[in-house]
Amino acid sequence: MGFTEMTEIQEKSIPLMMQGIDLIGRSNTGTGKTAAFGIPAVESISQEDPRSVQVLILCPTRELAMQACEELKKLSRFMPWVRPCAVYGGASMDRQIGDLKRGANIVVGTPGRVMDHMNRRTLKLQNLKTVILDEADEMLNMGFREDIETILSGVPEERQTVLFSATMPPEIMAITKQFQKDPTVIKIAAKHRTVDTIEQYYYETAMGRKTDALRLLLLAYEPKSAMVFCNTKRTVDELTEALCDKGIQAAGLHGDMKQMQRTQVMNAFKSGRIGVLVATDVAARGIDVNGIDLVFNYDLPQDNEYYIHRIGRTGRAGKSGTALTLVSGRRQVFALRDIAKYTKAEIIQKALPTRADLAAKKTQQLHDAVAQACAEQPSSRAEELLNRLTEEGYTAQQIAQVLLEEKLSASLQSIPEFDAPQPIRREGKRGRSAVTTAKVDINIGRQQRIAPNFILGALVDATGLSGKDFGKIDIFDQHTTVEVPEAEMDFVIDSLNAGKINGHKVTVKRYEGKETGSRSDFRGKSRNDGFNRRPRGRNTDRRNEHKKQSRRFYG
Repeated sequence: MGFTEMTEIQEKSIPLMMQGIDLIGRSNTGTGKTAAFGIPAVESISQEDPRSVQVLILCPTRELAMQACEELKKLSRFMPWVRPCAVYGGASMDRQIGDLKRGANIVVGTPGRVMDHMNRRTLKLQNLKTVILDEADEMLNMGFREDIETILSGVPEERQTVLFSATMPPEIMAITKQFQKDPTVIKIAAKHRTVDTIEQYYYETAMGRKTDALRLLLLAYEPKSAMVFCNTKRTVDELTEALCDKGIQAAGLHGDMKQMQRTQVMNAFKSGRIGVLVATDVAARGIDVNGIDLVFNYDLPQDNEYYIHRIGRTGRAGKSGTALTLVSGRRQVFALRDIAKYTKAEIIQKALPTRADLAAKKTQQLHDAVAQACAEQPSSRAEELLNRLTEEGYTAQQIAQVLLEEKLSASLQSIPEFDAPQPIRREGKRGRSAVTTAKVDINIGRQQRIAPNFILGALVDATGLSGKDFGKIDIFDQHTTVEVPEAEMDFVIDSLNAGKINGHKVTVKRYEGKETGSRSDFRGKSRNDGFNRRPRGRNTDRRNEHKKQSRRFYG
């Protein structure tokens, strides 16, 4: 298999597992955990009773179970009495029952399907010698704790229990106390962390424009293979469709897909037929694909640990890689800074490439291709066609220009129109009277229970501007108008459009209409229309709360 020496986790865990000792192995992803428990697992199979299940391995996802089973088959290639079998949801139950009846002695599976087979009595564990929990922390994050406890309660007490995990939350320690006997703990302090071998950058982009920004970066970096991480299945589907519509060979991967689809997608990605894999964290957990050039965080991960697992797809076993993160608004920038502190890594900001940058790159690539082709002997057909055209009165320069223009146009068509305006940063004290303002219209108002602090907070979060940059906010029944700096109006519209305020999706445009209907003026001017009266009853608390929240944003 090409192994020449053991990794640290393999060197420390294999001898202990061979002795039958309960074990807790803590090691980051990509350090060789599968072989660390796989080699002792195949070695432990007794030839005297080869038809009984002797080893049970639990994994969080179908892909990880399939991957581990394939690795075990490779390890036991010259041990015909070792018969690994994978059981997981989304696949044919009858086929799995057939594999188990034919005498599988190592079962690798997801907790739900393992329990299903136990309840059906198609998986009998009375002769089980070893239970291995792979990626135990992820199984707990996915809500498998009760399933794991049920499975471990239904196997012989006299057994070896081995647990491998990247992290050790309290839930893990509770399981170890309940189901392990004096376990030996192995902690691997890697010589280099996964994040240290990966170049990490982030790009700020307006809300609603992340897909265009992703396309720009794919064109700029031109990776042979890339993984794009999203937080929801819906985003995976929408982003995959958007990329495919633009001619990018992309495929999605998430938990709602049938197992056959997921297998086809993974095989296509591993073989290079698909260059971009768009996936959720759960679906991509444990996927081991060599040679991934880029990892994109389309959405910021919901857990800091997920960030390490994501970018680790491109930095396997100490190899270098590149991870790019897209952020919109100050809140996401601050969240990314927290991730950088947690991982103790530097995540450097970069400016998105412009259309002009990419056009210059495409032009240079065409120049290099033509220069290389000129050094080679042209075909006889091309020479004949050139002679015909020159006989008809066309010069060689005209013919070359037409062909080059055709090539350039084809390559430049794929570049999205995306020159996002940048906010104007003023220095020194700014008098509001010196700034020319314009109004934008937002399609939500009092009927959606919108307060001024919601509007102002969303504007500040989306644009990165200060609350002082915005003027009067007028909230009507069904829409809201806001004064913004005229020089930055397009930027404000672009940043906030298609975003959400207080859970409502908004559309923003330049305000050109006539103000109609009742209005709430939140500029703070003195008025004689009843707004300055002291509110009575329950409205007092609501109004005071609005004032407190507004101060938080203005302050």
